[in-house]
Amino acid sequence: MKLFAMLGAINMALGVILGAFGAHGLKGKLSPEMLAVFQTGVQYQIYHALGLLLVAALLLPYPQATGLRTGGWLLLAGIILFSGSLYLLAVTGAKFFGPVTPIGGACFIIGWIWIFWAMLKEF
Repeated sequence: MKLFAMLGAINMALGVILGAFGAHGLKGKLSPEMLAVFQTGVQYQIYHALGLLLVAALLLPYPQATGLRTGGWLLLAGIILFSGSLYLLAVTGAKFFGPVTPIGGACFIIGWIWIFWAMLKEF
């Protein structure tokens, strides 16, 4: 439980830092399209960092729901693959990062379904 709380908190902090960096440090250095790509990475990182905090909170009343942990790890993988690939695509312009993004998106979707399934089994 503590691990997912820590992962959620650090990803929230990184999301805020990267959001500020994108808005202030990259403005004028990236095209508006690439800046929007970078900001999409920030948004999804923050959304799913909140998901990691939710996993930590759900583990308090449901510590035996191992599917919650699996869902949390999938959300973290999604942050790394989805947001990370968008950051790299925006900053470097290297198109080969683009195909990684949907893999991260799939991790997000599967992670949320896994969390749903873990909670459904608790009823």
